[in-house]
Amino acid sequence: MSRSFEEHNSSTILMTVIIAGITSLALLGNYSYFGHTDESLKFGSEWSVVVFCGIAGGLLGGAFSRALIEINNGLAGRFGAWMREKPVTFAALCGLLIALIGLASGSATYGSGYSEAKSLIDGKMSLPENFGFLKMLATLVSYLSGIPGGIMAPSLSAGAGFGANIAHLFTSVPEAAAIILGMVAYFSGVTQAPITAFVIVMEMTDNHEMLLPLMAAAFIAKLCSRLVCPAPLFHTMAKSFSHPHPPKPLN
Repeated sequence: MSRSFEEHNSSTILMTVIIAGITSLALLGNYSYFGHTDESLKFGSEWSVVVFCGIAGGLLGGAFSRALIEINNGLAGRFGAWMREKPVTFAALCGLLIALIGLASGSATYGSGYSEAKSLIDGKMSLPENFGFLKMLATLVSYLSGIPGGIMAPSLSAGAGFGANIAHLFTSVPEAAAIILGMVAYFSGVTQAPITAFVIVMEMTDNHEMLLPLMAAAFIAKLCSRLVCPAPLFHTMAKSFSHPHPPKPLN
């Protein structure tokens, strides 16, 4: 019975995706989310950035997922109890913190992060060096407030910020290539779904020349992410909805 239920839901999701794709093509035509990039890496000498991005993105993405899982399970102690007793007050404080993070980033962390990520890829915007960390923190606080604003787009944006930082360490590598690798590595670290990660980023940037580097970075990121967060984020959260955790004790 459980297998038939899973197959039924998989077919429903697949049909929904197909219909959404056809509708998008009918209304907007064929387009790429982040436009087109033609950057590529020379095999051998420039592939060190792939390993570096995979390790860094995997560890950072795993830490982010681990934090989300802990929040989803309910924070312990008096702070966790106060959160549950005063949800509106706590959400307001989270909103204030998100606003302060936005001010510290020059308003770069507000929204999904699409325009910031695209501008980084196109080389048209100079963002704060700590943009990736601030975007990750803002997304985490947003989830902590109980009013999450999504994970996928902010993760791609934060990954682009990390990739821009890494590009400074590998000056011989095209900056856009490092940014794209940062995106796929961090997103793979968050989701622990490397195939999904590299296919999404490859299609969003319309860059098939980067397929092998994207694949390598995504799988390295998954392995590193599991060192920090052994269980995949969405799988763990889905289980918590069907088997909710009781609130943690004060002591």
